[in-house]
Amino acid sequence: MRRQRAFTLIELLIALSIFAVLALLAYGGLNNLMVTRAATEVRAEELNRLQMTYRLLERDIEQWVPRPIRNEFGEREASLRAGDRIEAVLELTRGGWRNPAEQPRSALQRVAYAVRDKALLRYQWPTLDRAPDAEPREQTLLEDVDELRLRFLDAADQWQERWPPAGQAAGQPAAPGQPGAEIPPRAVEVVLISARWGELRWLFLLPA
Repeated sequence: MRRQRAFTLIELLIALSIFAVLALLAYGGLNNLMVTRAATEVRAEELNRLQMTYRLLERDIEQWVPRPIRNEFGEREASLRAGDRIEAVLELTRGGWRNPAEQPRSALQRVAYAVRDKALLRYQWPTLDRAPDAEPREQTLLEDVDELRLRFLDAADQWQERWPPAGQAAGQPAAPGQPGAEIPPRAVEVVLISARWGELRWLFLLPA
């Protein structure tokens, strides 16, 4: 009779040990792959938010419209203003507000940007001339923002830290040859400082 050969206990333990080592190595590789994939997705989402912020700034600034407004207190405000208030770093009137539902409203819109609690926020109002109880819609664009700085290139190619600059009337419609009329800057430099992205510098041209 032929003798039947089977695995001994030691051989079985050795096989199980090898299988466990291979499984551990495979799990480690799979875990590293999943961690890398998750980090890549987070980074991609952050990059998408940064690109969206850039596009919003570009669209708002390059679609500036010389339309002053009246604020909640009935005071006239320039169509573009910055550097003279704490609540917003930049506030302006822009055109091109899409109206797919064809609501009875203007195509102009008042928007503003501010940094609060290390977050870059964008505000938009439903009307240009605001009622005393008017509240803007708030949108969080970026997190971990330390500072948002702006400079404005005037008609004499001089950089201004605020707008309207000293000597220019705020809230008056621009008219050639009119003293003190509201004249827009030629360009706006935006500097975004954050721990995640470092210092980013963008330059936007205003419509002539």
